[in-house]
Amino acid sequence: MDEIRNFIRRLPKAELHLHLEGTVEPATLVELSQRHDAQPLTLAEAEALYHFTDFTGFMLAFKAVSERLTTGEDFELAAWRMAQKLAAQGVVHAEVFLSVGVIYHWRNPDPDSFDPIFAGLERARERAARKLGVSLYWILDAVRHFPVEEAAKVFRKAAQLKTNHASIVGIGLGGDERRTGSAPYRELYAEARQAGLRLTNHAGETTGSEAIWEALAIGTERLGHALSVVQDESLVQELKERQIPLEMNPTSNVRTGVCGSFAAHPLRRCLERGLLVTLNSDDPAFFGSDVENEYVLAHTEQGFSREELRALAANSFRASFLPDSDKFRWLARIETIE
Repeated sequence: MDEIRNFIRRLPKAELHLHLEGTVEPATLVELSQRHDAQPLTLAEAEALYHFTDFTGFMLAFKAVSERLTTGEDFELAAWRMAQKLAAQGVVHAEVFLSVGVIYHWRNPDPDSFDPIFAGLERARERAARKLGVSLYWILDAVRHFPVEEAAKVFRKAAQLKTNHASIVGIGLGGDERRTGSAPYRELYAEARQAGLRLTNHAGETTGSEAIWEALAIGTERLGHALSVVQDESLVQELKERQIPLEMNPTSNVRTGVCGSFAAHPLRRCLERGLLVTLNSDDPAFFGSDVENEYVLAHTEQGFSREELRALAANSFRASFLPDSDKFRWLARIETIE
């Protein structure tokens, strides 16, 4: 096992489905609580927040963490510690979701309230590039079970920041898709595309394949989770033909109760069908499995060979929003790993 883990760690990898808030470990949450709470959380209390059995429980835990990320310094701390953990796993690039919709809805509806937070994130990003050799892109994520008008603020803030910050690469639509689909966001996605933003979307995590079709219909370029893709053969063929990337997160799906086990996850089936599959951790602090461990589990639970793991790593760069020159450089590097 040490041999395969070492091979995985040496493989250059990109992580494409990673929520900053979901990287905050209990010890860091305690540190944040000491900054902001009249009665700070103990470590035991913080750890208890991470124990849940379904998607609703996960959303409540996510809320508890988000409430204690308030200042630019808080976000800088979280992003720097995230980058350190990525570097230790051989992740050289990550495209990270920021739940700006949560910031606006729960704390401050003023669009400019995100600016000092973004300044802290940028300090961490620059430090990660300089000291760790890890590149970070930001994806501003709206929340689909909040009003559409709130998503508009998130996407327009992304467009505004992108004019001066190449690190703002795209927009996302997270939250509970059981409550709101993708169709209400069609015009906002078109507007974001016009602004040069890339279009991601959580779809088919807690819903059927119809949700993925709906996400594609509004212009989605990359699909988060897409667990239900294998329910629909015509959808499989559509995604294969168009090579729409799938950001798959097996342990996340098991922990939130939407998939019975890692072994039962459609990861292998999708790869074998020729889909552009990537492997990610989603919220590693909550789910107890980082992206390195997801690769290990792909090997132990689904029998992925070294060459198949190499293919997953290569897919992570092909599906990324990096410039082609950077993609080619990392793809060449992956081929040299023994």
